[in-house]
Amino acid sequence: MTASPEKVAAGKVVQFTYRIADRHGDIMEQVDLPLSMVFMRHNRLYDVVEKALVGCRVGDEVSVDVPAADGAWGEADADLILVQDIEHVPPPYRKIGAEAQFQAENGEIKAFRVTSVTEDSVTLDGNHPFAGQTMTFHVKVIAIRDASKDELLHGIESGAPTDFGNTTIH
Repeated sequence: MTASPEKVAAGKVVQFTYRIADRHGDIMEQVDLPLSMVFMRHNRLYDVVEKALVGCRVGDEVSVDVPAADGAWGEADADLILVQDIEHVPPPYRKIGAEAQFQAENGEIKAFRVTSVTEDSVTLDGNHPFAGQTMTFHVKVIAIRDASKDELLHGIESGAPTDFGNTTIH
């Protein structure tokens, strides 16, 4: 009798890669270097993504839509969109994608991205780039194994090497 292949389940160490696409299918983020996590315990993915991965085997891929309300990015906040007269914006910040940091009166520092530049103004947005959008997560399972007692208690440190039998992934 042969053992059945490992399946993704709570308490397993799951190694995966992923990419995130917007509603047009454009890739907004991609991670090709495998990440590892103790599934449904530490360094969790979004619930809807984890639910889709349950029962998957090595090589399986899932695609899951994550609405803004279910993601860490949330809905867009109009109070975090600033339109400035172009003459008040230094030249390095007059291009789309440039980032500027502002400090609030309470000392909190917030990053804003330039999202629009016209002859007269620059628009800066302090919302997460995914705010207000449904994003599609494409996740591929690379490896699965039982978690050690220490991993079950503490998780896997981000970037730490993870042993999957004959190979150690960094």
